[in-house]
Amino acid sequence: MKLAGKVAIVTGSGRGIGRAIAVAFALEGAKVTVTARTKHEIEVAADEIRRQGGAAIAIAADVSREADVEAVVSATVSQFGQIDILVNNAAINLPTIETVDMNPEDWRRVIDVNLTGPFLCARAVLPHMVSRHTGKIINISSIGGRRGARGRGPYRAAKAGLINFTETLAAETGRSGINVNCICPGGVDTEMIRQISRGSPSGQLMRPEEIAAVALFLASDEGSAITGTSIDAFGPSNPLFN
Repeated sequence: MKLAGKVAIVTGSGRGIGRAIAVAFALEGAKVTVTARTKHEIEVAADEIRRQGGAAIAIAADVSREADVEAVVSATVSQFGQIDILVNNAAINLPTIETVDMNPEDWRRVIDVNLTGPFLCARAVLPHMVSRHTGKIINISSIGGRRGARGRGPYRAAKAGLINFTETLAAETGRSGINVNCICPGGVDTEMIRQISRGSPSGQLMRPEEIAAVALFLASDEGSAITGTSIDAFGPSNPLFN
């Protein structure tokens, strides 16, 4: 098993990409903390892992709240004894809204979850990783982090910031044996994309499991030579095809 003996925290793992990552990690031997804001969703995800013979706990949390993040980290260490992997996947988005019509509260909420959340989570787990001189942090950005687009200001700004934060964190932690990388998915069949597209996403979409496979590679020893890198996993939405 590629992650035997490892402990992972996966944020936003009640559904979509995060859930697929949590399940993939558990199937490869990791003990997983499943966390998101919706308690029912994460409990279902944790039950799925346990039914397949894996180990998981479900902790409801909002990653934009420092106290919630600290509670997730504390519960993980208490239950599993260590933290080896962090996947910053939790994110929110808005329907198309141009800047002139943007409510500042909506702007702040997207930035808080999509960019400040990964900062808070990384800061909370780093002492545990540094003390053991090992760790993997994987940030989930987006094809939207590579360029701006009309009506997508806060989401794309946060995702672009997450790419830069990945490089910064890798530079700061490399000597401590920690790898920090980023995945930029293109269109993936998730509840979020259906919400923002009002149930009719355009184009062919990838499966969440395809992104989970990239995360598994980065989390395993197979990805040990890679850090400070953002991997574009655009699938059919690759601009090269248009």
